[in-house]
Amino acid sequence: MPRTMLITVLLSCASLSLGAQSFQFRMNQPAEAVADLEMSSPGSDWAEAGREAAVAAVSLDGSYRAHVTLYAGARRYHYPVFLGRVEAGEHRLEVARDPQHSAAGSGLEVASAGFREYRRGDPYFPVLANAPVLYARPDTMGRFSDVPLLCYSERLEEDGRPLLEYTMVYSNEDGGTSTRALMARWGRTTDIDYVYKVYLDGRGRVRRATIQGQDHKEIESRGKREGTHPLLIVSTQNNMIAQEGRSAIRYQIAPIEAELAEHSREQVMDDHPMTWRVMAQELRREGKLRPFGTLDEEKISDPRNYLYLEAKVANQDSGLAVLIRRQGEEVWRSSNLGRMDYAISRSGWVRTAVELPPGSQGPDLAEIAFQCQVVRPEKAKWPRSGVCRIEAVSKSFFLGPDYTPGPNVWSLPAGSGALVIPSGEMRRFEARRAAQK
Repeated sequence: MPRTMLITVLLSCASLSLGAQSFQFRMNQPAEAVADLEMSSPGSDWAEAGREAAVAAVSLDGSYRAHVTLYAGARRYHYPVFLGRVEAGEHRLEVARDPQHSAAGSGLEVASAGFREYRRGDPYFPVLANAPVLYARPDTMGRFSDVPLLCYSERLEEDGRPLLEYTMVYSNEDGGTSTRALMARWGRTTDIDYVYKVYLDGRGRVRRATIQGQDHKEIESRGKREGTHPLLIVSTQNNMIAQEGRSAIRYQIAPIEAELAEHSREQVMDDHPMTWRVMAQELRREGKLRPFGTLDEEKISDPRNYLYLEAKVANQDSGLAVLIRRQGEEVWRSSNLGRMDYAISRSGWVRTAVELPPGSQGPDLAEIAFQCQVVRPEKAKWPRSGVCRIEAVSKSFFLGPDYTPGPNVWSLPAGSGALVIPSGEMRRFEARRAAQK
């Protein structure tokens, strides 16, 4: 066994008794660094109050850097933490369970730590160097709600100039859209919001930057930074961002690079299925689930009872709903639950979900239909008509027993082209025939 591996194992075995675990690493040159922490939280269950998760405090050379909430529970899981600019030489990283912010029934085990360094010229360097430091919303600490799970970055362009957009995937949102509406209009109950955009010049330097502030307003970012990293804080119950204010917990989640030209942003969740599991567990802990086929305020069914569908749409004064009929049944079930305000009225790549009886799978689907309805713009008169245009359906799937997205069970038939559906009309397809093609 290599010596470095032996040291890691010995330290891991001692971590519970010592309360903190140290890792030595060396930087040959100054660089932006990432610590790849493999950790687990014995005794944890995100669905159970008092056992949600351990919260680990990460320090570099004796100075606090960030916290990590071990939302994956007792499973060993990879938590990447960016450390900012680290100078050349020997360094010590410490990981310790924070007793003040950890659930009482949750332990901490650190299996290993790896280290990556990135310097200017590396393709990932600008993504990492501009990643935001995010302070937790104060009323979420100790409640294990609305926790940031992932950060992803997209390379985009505006007026021919490059920009980086950073988006957080939160476990939930305590305010804003209702749980039922989230499933109908977004196909999930996590909260996925852009937090920071940075506009770069030809040399990769920052020209300007913005954040998504209260009421989804884009605000110029002129707040404090640590090196090149902006200091931001979650400031509203639907996870909008402010530049002033601090809390006792901050996250430095190393961003994942995402290419979403052919998918909705929920694809990031599909690629990291632990997010689906945490979503479902938080719903259960917060009492937001109900039995299939019942009505109970804004509660929803078990997320495994839904068919999730991803499509690229263009709406004109319209909203789109997806309807499903199962084999041997005459009942059609809709994504928007018969509510016009739950139909999808935005354009681009979208997700929705349709509740079906427990245990439903691809072979149970008989027909899939798309219905177009007129939608009134906010504070405007009712349009006389509208048009829904469906340019693609990339996939539809059920969640498996462990909440992992399953295989694609239906897409638009090959050669069907774009569907143009006037308001008041519906187009239907035989699900099994299309799936077989």
